[in-house]
Amino acid sequence: MVVDRPLRIATFLAPNVYPVYAYIAQYLGRKLGCPTEILVGDSHDKFDSLHPDIAFICGLPYVLMMRQGPPPVELLAAPVLQGERFAGKPIYYSDVIVHRDASFQSFADLRGHSWAYNEEVSQSGYGITRHHLLTLSATSGFFSQVVNAGWHQKAIEMVANKQIDAAAIDCQVLMIELRDHPELSGQIKIIDALGPSTIQPVVARTDLPASLKSDARGVLLELADDPDARHQLAQGYFDHFVPATDHDYDDIRAMLHAAQTANFMIIH
Repeated sequence: MVVDRPLRIATFLAPNVYPVYAYIAQYLGRKLGCPTEILVGDSHDKFDSLHPDIAFICGLPYVLMMRQGPPPVELLAAPVLQGERFAGKPIYYSDVIVHRDASFQSFADLRGHSWAYNEEVSQSGYGITRHHLLTLSATSGFFSQVVNAGWHQKAIEMVANKQIDAAAIDCQVLMIELRDHPELSGQIKIIDALGPSTIQPVVARTDLPASLKSDARGVLLELADDPDARHQLAQGYFDHFVPATDHDYDDIRAMLHAAQTANFMIIH
């Protein structure tokens, strides 16, 4: 065993991708020769209390963590999604959805209408939207109402049920929802896309043994070479994992810096 206790592996990301994260956690345990404990954080605010050894987190919380001294985490790897849209790079988009019956044609048409997001430290649902509003010089009163849905899936449901006009949804989450709930295609449509942003990374606690971090990184990078693992990854539209560096997240870092410089941290 590489550690004298179960390896604590947590996901703070969308529930509909949980089966894939759970599989990866169990796979890591088998390859590393140690039991694993799989944890679920319902918000990134729970990171410290859950105290995971390895975690699947959003890019924006990663950037915020790296501002701490010393940083509590370091990168292990990042996934590449399936499809030409992603060009073999560890990126994703935030697709702007509205109800299928709505007349909106683009993000600009949403001025004066309601908006839902998943959580304020989410790059896909909040950070990228805030940045887009900043580029439009629309830092006050663009939306008539801004609602915290809690999860992307809830925001999708709210749009489908006409409770809210629009939301930006992580495209991976949206692909899974449309596959698993085909009736949604008759209820919602995509009118715009924000991004790309560098995709959510896998991180390890900085104080884990260096050999353990290196071994875990190696397992992730070779994961797609295993036929069974590749099949499981495909359930979440993952293709494979690639090495990630801190500079890969400079895009998100720059968006956050721009928002802070403009004193525009809260969408209202």
